[in-house]
Amino acid sequence: MKIAVVGLGYVGLPVALQFVRSGVEVIGIDTDGEKVEALIGGRSYIRYIPCATIEEAIRSGRFTASPDFSRIREVEAVIICVPTPLNDHQEPDISFVIKTGRSIAPHLQREALVVLESTSYPGTTDEDLRAVLEAESGLKAGRDFHLAFSPERIDPGNPRSDVEDVPKVVGGYTPGCLEKAVALYSRAVHTVIPVSSCRVAEATKLLENTFRSVNIALVNELKVIYASMGIDIWETVAAAKTKPYGFMPFEPGPGLGGHCIPIDPFYLTWKAREYGQHTRFIELAGEINTAMPAYVVGRVADALNAQRKSISGSRILILGLAYKAEVDDDRESPSYVLMDLLCERGADVAYYDPYVPVIRSTRQHSRWAGTRSVEWDQKTIESFDVIVIATRHAAVCYDELASWSSCIVDTRNAMAGINHTCCKVWKA
Repeated sequence: MKIAVVGLGYVGLPVALQFVRSGVEVIGIDTDGEKVEALIGGRSYIRYIPCATIEEAIRSGRFTASPDFSRIREVEAVIICVPTPLNDHQEPDISFVIKTGRSIAPHLQREALVVLESTSYPGTTDEDLRAVLEAESGLKAGRDFHLAFSPERIDPGNPRSDVEDVPKVVGGYTPGCLEKAVALYSRAVHTVIPVSSCRVAEATKLLENTFRSVNIALVNELKVIYASMGIDIWETVAAAKTKPYGFMPFEPGPGLGGHCIPIDPFYLTWKAREYGQHTRFIELAGEINTAMPAYVVGRVADALNAQRKSISGSRILILGLAYKAEVDDDRESPSYVLMDLLCERGADVAYYDPYVPVIRSTRQHSRWAGTRSVEWDQKTIESFDVIVIATRHAAVCYDELASWSSCIVDTRNAMAGINHTCCKVWKA
């Protein structure tokens, strides 16, 4: 079997490599020439995917990368893994999906299968993507070609989230489309979960991430409340999770990051309005999570005031730019919001992240493009008035941090168990 995976980022590349390992021939298609060149040369641009894995896929003869959409003519199935961000008005932006559909359609063969994995609102696959594929190809979904949705369930940096081990939800446009999609994923994934429609599969992904967003908002709100009572939220969560039933632990933080949890609930909120429904609970959770960076900045102000200093004119280091531990993915990272807020109040801001040595240009944070991580050494760390721990990377030596810094604002409980008698640690 020969397939194409369109979009070779944090979702598409792991999916492509898993199919290769399963004996399927894969053409990886991406419009980013640098990614294509890197993969052809056996180089990885994602930290947790070793170069050796890329090299092995190339040597097998079952994997190649290309920017050429005409190669869709060679394949039996196309898996779309492209971004679905929000626009400036917090509304869904499915332009990448639509553009990809237009690029695929002229080369789509009869009986071919198209699967969308990009997270979006219910109706994206059977309405928006189907319409562009049919209009541009002259073929009819469910009759001339097959169409399905299967939400990605990638958890970057989590060793327990290998593509083959995570159950795959699949919904088809027709029963025949579902049968084709189940057969495809059964080649590469141990467990496939068929559902009745593309919309159910789309709604499943939104439920998963909205569940996480709401529960993170709850623990973030409790963090603020308990702090006012002198109660440690992390100790409280640790105690609560000893209950063997009825409780699932979530940890607070400086805000939401990544391409899923800060975005997906807004897809559902936007679509619900079309049906006259108001997502009050979801929107409230979004407000709480969005307010967390401002709360952290308030704690930074408290920490500096205790030293008779103000944010304005102080040197502040953000420790951790990636949105979660042990990854190099800085998409939607709350660290950027912290940096912006602190700069607006007159601080001299820098960052340290062993996995993000330089900030790439993005639409949201272009002001920081080209900024480099500071060095990790005593002289550098001592030069800052306060260190804000935004990401808890295991590669950071927190014992050194405790001995080098006089003031730390810890949003991740990273200093728990660390001897910090020589410095003041403020929890946020």
